[in-house]
Amino acid sequence: MSSPGVVSERFFYRRPVHANVTVQFPADRNDDLSIRPAKRADLLAVVRIENASFPQPWPHEAFERFLGEPGFLVAVSDGAVVGYVVGDVVSNVGRQLGHIKDVAVHPDRRGNGVGSALLSRSIPVLAAHGADSVKLEVRESNDGAKHLYRKFGFEPLRRVPDYYDGEDAIVMIRKLE
Repeated sequence: MSSPGVVSERFFYRRPVHANVTVQFPADRNDDLSIRPAKRADLLAVVRIENASFPQPWPHEAFERFLGEPGFLVAVSDGAVVGYVVGDVVSNVGRQLGHIKDVAVHPDRRGNGVGSALLSRSIPVLAAHGADSVKLEVRESNDGAKHLYRKFGFEPLRRVPDYYDGEDAIVMIRKLE
């Protein structure tokens, strides 16, 4: 999970954005940051970021299964993948629920707005695919990520004991308009 970055109004969208569009975001280091759908060539960088970010990382095959899904997006800066988000939309009791399953930013790029840019892009993509709300899970101890998610309108819903191999998760949800 990314550390809390500067969240500014320039990152918020009021209407759905199609998944096959690359969006440019200003970055804090005077270079360009773009968000685009993940490609097979991105997987090695995604897995490296995953391994550097989580004590129980997803395997390569897990990311492979999401290739081609509109909710699998990467953040690219100076030609390198610096972060990613994996999300999808599922039916849940007659409603369409977006689920952000995984999000991470390269350790050297945390705190520079990459996580904010990924969330800003992924939420409208999930909405464009029918989600009327979006949920995610976060480690109870990950205060930086919880702070970032609150800035994006996510509210704590419930605690899931031992979700992360001995650590509780907080399920957070955001209703979409």
